Amino acid sequence: MKPSELIIEKSAVSISQRGREMPGSPIRKLAALAEGRKKSGIHVYHLNIGQPDLPTAPKVLDVIHSYAEKTIAYAPSNGLPRPLTAWKRYLDHCGIHFDEHELIITTGGSEAIIFAICAVCDTDSEVIVFEPTYANYIGFAGIAHVKVRAIPTSIENGFHLPPEAEIERFITDRTRAILFCNPANPTGTIYSKEELQRLVNLAQKHGLFLLSDDAYREFAYDAHVVSIEDFPEVRDRTILLDSCSKRFNVCGVRIGLLASHNQDVIATVLKFGQARLSVATIEQLAMVPLLEDPETYTKPLVEEFRKRRDAVCEGLKSIPGVTYYKPEGAFYITIGLPVKDSEHFSKWLIEEYEDHQETILLAPAQGFYATRGKGMNEVRLAFMLKIDDLKRSLVILKNALEVYRDKFMK
Repeated sequence: MKPSELIIEKSAVSISQRGREMPGSPIRKLAALAEGRKKSGIHVYHLNIGQPDLPTAPKVLDVIHSYAEKTIAYAPSNGLPRPLTAWKRYLDHCGIHFDEHELIITTGGSEAIIFAICAVCDTDSEVIVFEPTYANYIGFAGIAHVKVRAIPTSIENGFHLPPEAEIERFITDRTRAILFCNPANPTGTIYSKEELQRLVNLAQKHGLFLLSDDAYREFAYDAHVVSIEDFPEVRDRTILLDSCSKRFNVCGVRIGLLASHNQDVIATVLKFGQARLSVATIEQLAMVPLLEDPETYTKPLVEEFRKRRDAVCEGLKSIPGVTYYKPEGAFYITIGLPVKDSEHFSKWLIEEYEDHQETILLAPAQGFYATRGKGMNEVRLAFMLKIDDLKRSLVILKNALEVYRDKFMK
């Protein structure tokens, strides 16, 4: 047989199991449809994503515009000295105390979470979360090939933590950490000191790490935010995860922080940081003035979102069949709707429905649950818009539910 007559069979190729199992974002999955709807002349009110609509502080742009170095060089893998000092001072201001060598600046809070999970978990280890949970926790765990064990919470009591014994039922010999957000995304729940004590007790009893996502620390309306750092008995097993994005309205800057008193954790995370080289140099520097004078920027933002939260809760009162719990913090509210499938409803809203050439974009809550079949009638609403726009959005929601009921539920 001549070489040209040889038949070479091509073997099939496929993506990884990790890739196949990676969930899509419940926050962004309908965004492309929304862009198409806008092109058809429909105004879309975005209630789906936690992107504050207020202007970023001019000082951020001033630092960027005044950058005078001739070369934008790599930063050290743990962060530039000035931003590290600024982060330490910011945390001191919050009553949370770390030495600079216990801090690592990350590419947003997202990288901090991924690094923390990878630092304390092996493949097929387990991390406990409380659902509904921040959807990307599920995705980050998937990247690390770590299993999420989700403990249910209920809208009836504001998604507060279950009793200690109930949490303990979910702990196995593979459990390595409890990951939680306080104030919580997507519910706005603020965990009390007694609730956190339950987690502390279990961490001590079962040798677990506590991964505390503090991205919404300042957004507290009806309760004081207790830090996991207020429990010195677990000083060696806590990892604090933080981000500039929300409190300073700089989501696109992508500057976060991982902090721990456990030097094995810090040494491990630094190796991860060295593998990705460094965090953006100019953006780190741009955060310094905000971290050094935080309340100048956070207080007005928090007060505005308090008003928006109150406007949303007042508007929801007039919508029949809706259930909700007034969020104590953050800028999200998880709402129960009188529908069987909130994803179908949300997609219908963005594909077909209009009210005077306007509609709304919601985040179906199924994606905030790790347990299949949960959150089927819930959505997350982010109160990012001006109050008048939020009020109009809720009118659209009320009218849409009436049309949807007649169209699909009779």
